[in-house]
Amino acid sequence: MTIHQNANIHIRQSQQTHQMSSAHQLVSVSLPCPKFDPLQVLAQSLGNERFYWSEQQAGVTYIGFGMAADLQSWGLERFAEMERKIASLFENAIFEGDTPSFAEPHCFGGFAFSNNFIPDNTWSVYHPAQFILPHYQLTIQENQGESSKAWLTLNALIDPDELAHEGTEVVLSHLTEALQERLQLLRQDTTIPSEQPMLRSLNYPMAYQTWEQIIQRAIEQFNGGRLSKAVLSRVCEIRFAQNVNVDSALAFLNHHYSDCYRFLFEPRPYHAFFGASPEALVTLRGKTLTTMALAGTEPRGATWDEDEALGQQLLHSTKDRHEHGLVVDALNRRLLPICATLEQPDVPQLLKLSNVQHLYTPVEAILQESKSIFDLVQLLHPTPALGGTPREQALAFIGEMEPVPRGWYAAPVGIVNRRLEGTFSVAIRSAVAEYERIWLHAGAGIVEASDPQKEWDETELKFRPILNSLGL
Repeated sequence: MTIHQNANIHIRQSQQTHQMSSAHQLVSVSLPCPKFDPLQVLAQSLGNERFYWSEQQAGVTYIGFGMAADLQSWGLERFAEMERKIASLFENAIFEGDTPSFAEPHCFGGFAFSNNFIPDNTWSVYHPAQFILPHYQLTIQENQGESSKAWLTLNALIDPDELAHEGTEVVLSHLTEALQERLQLLRQDTTIPSEQPMLRSLNYPMAYQTWEQIIQRAIEQFNGGRLSKAVLSRVCEIRFAQNVNVDSALAFLNHHYSDCYRFLFEPRPYHAFFGASPEALVTLRGKTLTTMALAGTEPRGATWDEDEALGQQLLHSTKDRHEHGLVVDALNRRLLPICATLEQPDVPQLLKLSNVQHLYTPVEAILQESKSIFDLVQLLHPTPALGGTPREQALAFIGEMEPVPRGWYAAPVGIVNRRLEGTFSVAIRSAVAEYERIWLHAGAGIVEASDPQKEWDETELKFRPILNSLGL
């Protein structure tokens, strides 16, 4: 039996044992490779654990398949506990290959929206906090004016006794050989089916009258001074005749929403959470963080003149500017105490997407002292753009009023490197698929001046990216 075959045995075992023990040591080998089509790589891995993250801002795409480590945490300490587990995973790791920092091993994952989340029904395979280090990782970086760079990485958790017995160089040699074999497999063409199976049913469980009543309850809270804003969501339930074609949906989102954060988290085959979110929660590199306020929505116009008029209407809307201002103020309150500098424009800009436009305020800051990406995610989630303000009162109201648990919808999802840096978006414009069924969420920010019909129409617009990606 070769060292690599032994390593594979330990990798499978470590999916469970690493939760309780740090006895296994991470060994990671990387090689430069051709620029493969990331969606073809995903399609080759159908029926396995799969992970995907692509962001135009950084010009980088990560594809993961297989599972080297599955890290989970629960309860109020889930952010800090996950930080400790990922730090432990990378502690004393062995890295082979002159790998650039962008292509180093990354953990893919996220958090549930609420601290009291309990996996059930739609979200049965997802945890309050869950991050996967994939067995294989393909990283593609697009450089303007230069050729693309791509790296393939193999991650394995190895028993230290095996390392000592066989020798580190021998183990690295066999893992590198396995990596080269995988590289040859990736060269094979794979056809991505372009059509969804036949639709069985499409259902919106919440009636408009219920929506109207919930918003009226929110306005009563505003008038009583207990709330300033609450973000309310509703769901769409779809059933197909066969398994949802997640690959085709992701290809659609890549093409039509390339300016968004596109993601796929599939910790169990045919249980996939995916989407194309326009909203960044936070990015951390060293002591530099970037984030944004994104709140206030209008549709895109059918003509340039109509689109311009709708944009100007949004920029001058008292209701939308108030809603947006609540998000900006909350970001400042949370960030200013920990930042040496913080820069943002005085007035919001327009962020124009394929089907909607939002009020948008970018924020860049330098931290006073080093922090992890998990410190910042815990500090910022949820912003008033996804929860409301005051935070605790808004979350309690959402928990009472929304009939369907959010799961990972509107929650932080992203990637983390060994320095505990990374990028998280807010998982909106998303869906969770389980075999032939799929559930979509869409929300709207409610303030005192909100009109129920207009907010209902806004959620219809926000359902559209995923519905269209499903051919509906």
